[in-house]
Formats: sequence, structure tokens, C-alpha cells
Amino acid sequence: MSPAPPSPARPGPAGPPPPGTARTGPTALRMMVGTRLRRLREGSGVSREAAADAIRATHSKISRLELGRSGFKRRDLVDLLDLYGVADPAERQSLLELARQAGEPGWWHRYQDVMPGWLEPYIGLEQAASVIRSYEVQFVHGLLQTEGYARAVVSIGADLPADEIERRVGLRLERQRLLAAPDRPRLRAVLDEAALRRPLGGRAVMRGQLEHLLELTAEPGIALHVVPFHVGAHPAAGGPFTILSLPQPGLPDVVYLEQLNSALYLDKPEEVRGYLTTMERLCLVAEGPERTRETLHGLLREL
Repeated sequence: MSPAPPSPARPGPAGPPPPGTARTGPTALRMMVGTRLRRLREGSGVSREAAADAIRATHSKISRLELGRSGFKRRDLVDLLDLYGVADPAERQSLLELARQAGEPGWWHRYQDVMPGWLEPYIGLEQAASVIRSYEVQFVHGLLQTEGYARAVVSIGADLPADEIERRVGLRLERQRLLAAPDRPRLRAVLDEAALRRPLGGRAVMRGQLEHLLELTAEPGIALHVVPFHVGAHPAAGGPFTILSLPQPGLPDVVYLEQLNSALYLDKPEEVRGYLTTMERLCLVAEGPERTRETLHGLLREL
């Protein structure tokens, strides 16, 4: 299965966006720095334990640095570059500058008061992704929600002040701005029929959400599928997931699994391959984009 086709009218960039651009973001930049550090360490024959000793840390910290899951201190980077024998001033400065950019907060930093820590890496990956593949069971994907629907979702089972609800809705709507970017990601979203039939926020809200999905089906680079009830059991019966692919060479795809109060991030090749295969098989049993439009029209007639 190929990802959602890119639009001929809105071609993406000829190559990866340059480091430091808004679409790259700090999360992807940390991963880029970490990947380069791992290659330098392996190329110099230095173990993780020896690298950890050089910066007065544990080998698990080296692992976090190389996976891009931790920020970089300039002193630690300088010590590691010395250990790895990187003497070229230009190469050293390039990596140090990339690490500095990786330390700058993304736009979502201003929502930290309403955003759990486990969600922040996902938003960074989402903003930097070139391809997003997602399967949702209970709700419409966050990138495709209307303001009213998002407010209804945020309010479920939560006794939150009105201003906090609006802040959370604002974060969700801000995330959606990337779909209007010139180098926006290709999005393939598979929705279970239950997500479209579950009433949230009242009839007007659901009508607005279904109409919004219909509009999005006409957008280039967005492919929307529905898994109808009559399919029965299907390959993704285990639950919702999102696969994020980054454009930078050498960076792994990441699978995001959201739980009640936490999330899992999988990036081992064998794990990612399993989810990619599941997505391919899921799309074979799901309705294609044209049939999905018919389903959405039918649901609107029922409201």
C-alpha cells in the first residue's frame, strides 16, 4: 500500500526541509543530533559505557541522547566530540548549532500548562512528519476535528474549568495548522464506523463534524477511509495507533500508542513493520475514499 498520494498542484519540497525550519521542529532536530552522535560513537569504536564515563553520566543517558529523547548540554557534546575524535571545526560547529536549535521550544511549549508530558513528543513528531498514518476507533483523529467536536471530546469525563477546556481545544486547533502548510504531511486516516456514529456534542456538532470530513476528502494529500461495521473482526482489532514518518534520512518511523494516562512510542524496525503491515491490511478491508464520501453523505441524511 502506498501512502496518500501527494497533490500535483501542491508539490512538497524537493528534499528534507533545512534544519531549524518550523516544520522540522525541536523533536526531529534532537533525533537528527542523536543519530549523528550514535554514528560518530560507533565509527570511533567507543562503547556506550565509555561515552557515559566521559560526560559523567549513565549509559542509559547516552541511549536517550542518541534516540533524541533528551536535551543536549553543550559541555557534554564537546566532551563527546573530543572522545569520538571529531577535530574538524566545521563539523563540530555544525553539530553544536543543530543541538542549540534542538533546544529551542516548539510553539506547543506555550500550552505546557494543559499538555501532559507524554503527549509533547507526539506533537513534535506530528509537526515534523512527512507522512502520517492513523487508525481511530472511538473518536475522529485530532487533526480532523472541528472546534465543536474537539470541545466535546476534551470535556468527556473531565471536571475542568472553562478556560482550561478552551486552552486544550486551542492546542488541538493549533496542531491542525500544519495541514495548511505548503510542505504539509500526507495523511491517511482510517476511522472505525463507531467513531462517526458515536454522538458527541449534540446533533449540530456531529453534523458539522461530518460535513468537515466531507470537505477534507477533497483536499489533496488527505486520504480518508472508513471501516464499516459489517466487516466484523479486522487486522487492527488491537486498538488505535498512529505511524509517523519523518523526511530526514536515517530517522526511524515512530508508532504512537496512546493510553489513558500515558503513551508508548515504538521505533524498533521490527515493531514498526508490524504496524505498517497492519495498516496495509486494514486499508484492504476499509472503504476507499470514494465509498467513504458516500458513507458520510448517508450519515448526514440520518441526522
